[in-house]
Amino acid sequence: MSITIDVQYACTNKGLPDKNKFEQWAKTGIGSSLTDAEFTIRIVDEKEIKQLNNKWRGINKPTNVLSFPAGENHIVPDLLGDVIICAPQILKEASEQNKTPEAHWAHMVIHGVMHLLGYDHMNDDDAKKMESIEIEKLKLLSFPNPYE
Repeated sequence: MSITIDVQYACTNKGLPDKNKFEQWAKTGIGSSLTDAEFTIRIVDEKEIKQLNNKWRGINKPTNVLSFPAGENHIVPDLLGDVIICAPQILKEASEQNKTPEAHWAHMVIHGVMHLLGYDHMNDDDAKKMESIEIEKLKLLSFPNPYE
């Protein structure tokens, strides 16, 4: 199995999880669905994620995580795409939702990877399916259900 994850730190926040944590969470998100994969996890500030959210989704505000799947016609066969996570949003949401920052980081990594694998939450049925998979994957990492 060859899962390659490029973790990029593009913000100045202190106390961010280390590369090993991001890799562990992402590999749990992938599970056994793929044996070979390559993707990027980029940790950014609010300015960068706001620009991306506005450009690609038409929403001119920061968000917690964006996923950019490579699609079916990519040049590198095992390239999944990019997961962009906003550090200040994760820390703010963790505090607001009474979660540990680590649990929320793990959830957002898994959530982003699920999008790279083709899952979405555009309707109730798809959302329930995606959420149940996320809950199971987080349970494997000893994190609580993030939706309770």
